[in-house]
Amino acid sequence: MDQEHAALRTMQWGHRSLDRAERHRQGVALRRKTMRAHHAQWHAPRGRPDPVGLLARQGESRIPDLLPVRYGRMMASPFAFLRGAAVVMASDLAHTPAAGPRVQACGDCHLANFGSYASPEGTPVFDINDFDETLPAPFEWDIKRLGASLVLAGREGGLPEHRARELAVSMAQSYAMEMKHLAVLSPLEVWGNPIDLSAAIAAFSDRHARRRAETLLRARMESARCHYGLIDEEGGTPSLRAHPPLVMRLPAHEDTIRHAFARYVATQPAELAVLLDRYVLRDVIFKVVGIGSVGTFCAIGLFATPDGATLLLQIKEAQQSVLAPFAGASPFHNQGQRVVVGQRIMQAETDIFLGCTHTRPQSGTGPATPDLSGAGRQFYVRRLKDARLAAIGADIAPEGLADYARLYGRTLARAHARSGDGAFISGYLGKGRVFSDAIGCFSTRYADQTKVDWKMFTKAIRAGTIPVSHDGNP
Repeated sequence: MDQEHAALRTMQWGHRSLDRAERHRQGVALRRKTMRAHHAQWHAPRGRPDPVGLLARQGESRIPDLLPVRYGRMMASPFAFLRGAAVVMASDLAHTPAAGPRVQACGDCHLANFGSYASPEGTPVFDINDFDETLPAPFEWDIKRLGASLVLAGREGGLPEHRARELAVSMAQSYAMEMKHLAVLSPLEVWGNPIDLSAAIAAFSDRHARRRAETLLRARMESARCHYGLIDEEGGTPSLRAHPPLVMRLPAHEDTIRHAFARYVATQPAELAVLLDRYVLRDVIFKVVGIGSVGTFCAIGLFATPDGATLLLQIKEAQQSVLAPFAGASPFHNQGQRVVVGQRIMQAETDIFLGCTHTRPQSGTGPATPDLSGAGRQFYVRRLKDARLAAIGADIAPEGLADYARLYGRTLARAHARSGDGAFISGYLGKGRVFSDAIGCFSTRYADQTKVDWKMFTKAIRAGTIPVSHDGNP
């Protein structure tokens, strides 16, 4: 554990002995090595891996019955393809300029992975809400993936090309402005600084976007209090309702999930064990989530007290981050622990139930070599979140994207500043538009690349190489 902590400290904070002003000057000096304008660059490198082949190899360790759902979702549009193709973009980002500063990166930083959830006090907090690919990496990688997603979403919403590009530019400007603000705060002030979504919405410049977001937030906060319609309490014993094809029973894999939940409960810290001891696992059911995660083991556990009080926990498989081949392997042996630590570093308000576990490997295999039966899988656990509340960051009309783009940039800067050196990064970014204009150019060019890849992907589907199911929506 000490080695893991040392690795994180070394990768993310290398200037503890220098004051803020000197770290800022060192950030400015980085511009001579990596010009900010060079971040506009994108061209497919020679020998670029086949995107369809990368996705097929990634699917080899996933539940085969669910892969057609994943591919069916990805064929909907270039933006949907980008959401499911983090492994493709990670490979591409490794060939782009990087100035040097590293942060705890999201790793799959597209706009649909930002959203809201309720804090322990019931306040709607806005933050990054998906950490399956989190790993220490160059800070630019998250910004570039987010920028490309904004351009694609803008195009899909019918925005003119210049306005779609401007979404990425304004996001990057907001990131730089927020990083400059955070650079002068103490580490403790940066760490305890969540974004209140209600206050953020009230500051939106577009009146229609503001009203729509306020309406969505009110409705979805109420839904979050009602177990999302998943619990059936008829007959005296609570159970989980299936909602095929997104929430379904997979009897062949149910024991895997029950054993993983049991190990999670048995290994939690003493203070959380006191709470969990009041509940008993009553039912489990599988849940299809996101796009990129479809095919991994993901399920809901219904825990209940003898008096009928219920608790819904979600258990989700964690595989190696798509960034690992390019940014370096995680110092954590359990990929679930990688996700848990990354989320706690990046997120301002973290779920008290967040934890990791694993299933026993088959004889002769290690914990990092899962098979399709569920043996040797690694997981993280969290309280089930309301997908509709979480999707407030993405479920918006095109006219609201400009306000949200600025909010995404601000949110990402806060997440990065918790692990990275705000003064160092801010010194590199500067006050002008050089970096943000470069991000706008890159995002447009990579959105074009994604459309080419998506066409190649849909061609493989038509040829029967990739199986698809059209059930379920992202």
